[in-house]
Amino acid sequence: MILGKKVFKKIKVMVLLGLVLVLALTIGLAGCKKQQASQESSETTIQEETTAVQEETSSDTAGQTTQETDGQISNMEITGNINILSGLEISDKVLNSRPFAIMVENTPDARPQSGLINADVVFEVVDEYGITRFVAVFSSYDSDLVGPVRSARPYYAEIARSFDPVYVFWGTAPIFYKVIENLGLDYLSPLGDQSGNSSITGNFIDPGRGGGEGKDAIRDTSRDVAFEHTAYVRLPRMKEIASEQGYKLEGGLSSFHFKLDAPESDRGDISKITLDFSIPQYKSLFEYDNKNNNYVRSVAGSPSTDRESGEQIAVNNVIVMVTDIKNSGDSSGHMIVRTTQEGEAFYFFDGKLVEGTWSRSSALDPFTFKDKDGNVVLFNRGHTWVGVISGIDRVDYQ
Repeated sequence: MILGKKVFKKIKVMVLLGLVLVLALTIGLAGCKKQQASQESSETTIQEETTAVQEETSSDTAGQTTQETDGQISNMEITGNINILSGLEISDKVLNSRPFAIMVENTPDARPQSGLINADVVFEVVDEYGITRFVAVFSSYDSDLVGPVRSARPYYAEIARSFDPVYVFWGTAPIFYKVIENLGLDYLSPLGDQSGNSSITGNFIDPGRGGGEGKDAIRDTSRDVAFEHTAYVRLPRMKEIASEQGYKLEGGLSSFHFKLDAPESDRGDISKITLDFSIPQYKSLFEYDNKNNNYVRSVAGSPSTDRESGEQIAVNNVIVMVTDIKNSGDSSGHMIVRTTQEGEAFYFFDGKLVEGTWSRSSALDPFTFKDKDGNVVLFNRGHTWVGVISGIDRVDYQ
């Protein structure tokens, strides 16, 4: 009996010791977890603070790197607060308006023209009888006077459509109004479709044969030329009329990407580019000025100048597009010019030549300009002249 009591007491002591041990382990584990949680919380706070500092530092460094890169590497694309057609930084002097694409003629009687010197982009394409006309596109600068303004053709309208502009022209042949309508162009024209094939109507007023400046446009009869060479418009007034028509004055599309000019030491020596569109009266010459890094234009052996200022037209890039051009065979000799799919291209800037291709999926899209390796071409900031020709035999450079 005494032995049984002793065994019971011994068991009781062991149980109590076991309970104490379990309690101690529980408290110890809780303390460890609390300490671990405290450490994790502390580590998270430090990590968050470190991340915030790193992000702030990274942001500052990125800004510095961009500035340094822009100043050191000339072939990096310029982005940001720039005009989409010229690449120039938007300012009080450089606008960012929706493109206005204006039809300007190039007969000898039309020279010297008004306003071409201020256009961001000029497309030159052969018309009937070997005459060339221009699609002059304005966004960076308003030109007080532009002209002589002439009629549209399907391929001019298709070229204009690549900019999603307000398209300004002086009527067209009855069969072509429907093409312009189908392109969905916002347009300004004093003449409309009388055939009923389209809904295009005249939406500004021609001053008429009386000449002089009217409410919306000008008939300049001071030169001894045929009446068809006398139509001019003022771009600020065209913008007012466009606004009255409910057209947006912002937006637009661009085919161009830009870079900084090459330093003078890295410029090439291609000094002359000749484009033979048709006959000698329309042969264009671009001569490279290494110091100013631009190309001054001549036509038919004479400097191509601005009528108002007398200054010779100079551009920063010359693009030559090769495509299919043929006579339609109709009684008026209208041309057919392919403005979609793809073709060879020659790009001149910095006194150098980059060979490549142009492409365009549809007449509603911008053009894409690439080099032979398939890279998008980066152009110099400023003015661009695009000559559209029927074969590589019509371009010469040296």
